[in-house]
Amino acid sequence: MVVRQALAGLGEALELSSARVADLKTVVTEACNNVVLHAYDEDDQGPMEVMAFPGEDELEVKIADHGRGFQPRASDEATLGLGLPLIAALSDSFEISGAAGHGSTTTIRFGYAPPDFSNNGGGPESVGEDLAMAITPGAMVRPVLARVIGALAARAEFSVDRLADTVLLGDAVSTSGEGEFFDGQLGISINEDDGTLDVRVGPLVQGAGERLLSEMDVPGAGSLRSLAKKMEIVQGTTPEGDSAEFLAFEVDR
Repeated sequence: MVVRQALAGLGEALELSSARVADLKTVVTEACNNVVLHAYDEDDQGPMEVMAFPGEDELEVKIADHGRGFQPRASDEATLGLGLPLIAALSDSFEISGAAGHGSTTTIRFGYAPPDFSNNGGGPESVGEDLAMAITPGAMVRPVLARVIGALAARAEFSVDRLADTVLLGDAVSTSGEGEFFDGQLGISINEDDGTLDVRVGPLVQGAGERLLSEMDVPGAGSLRSLAKKMEIVQGTTPEGDSAEFLAFEVDR
């Protein structure tokens, strides 16, 4: 996409890191996709305006249309429901303005430096190649994992299809109950290395790994395990030294 490459060139001119340039490209692509999918009726065509305003500490990008306004459908296979969560995860802030029938404008503010999570009241103290989280099983697991995995997969420049595959695997993990984990919390660590996400789930109680794998079976459609490059149950220990299982899998772009 011309817009994607133009913004990538601007990011490089602003001396952004390669990771931040990748984030910028993903954010702009998702915002433009929203215009293509939602702004105009299938039989109509209309303009899309992309404006970039470099500031001292951040880049502001506006994507505007003159169509019916942003009206996301409840379920949209074309975007896989990942557009806005990805924009939220990779940008510092964004907002959508406009009125039905009068077009919309998505304004994205994108800091030159990666977000600092050190004092945000519960985020990781630092973000490096390894990310580790512990989440209480329940309704919050799926959206949290979707945003985190989506952000890391996008940064690794996964295709939209592979990104969706990775989020589906995260969804499968999120269905586990607290009884499957030693401390009642879903533990997950993710390492991104050269286009591959290495995911490790646990510590699990004995037998929970096999139950997780069986829950990935889809009647008549095989298993979600096929979406991973590799998936296995490995033995390990809890921080207290008890024997435990871990579900480990790799997804590449």
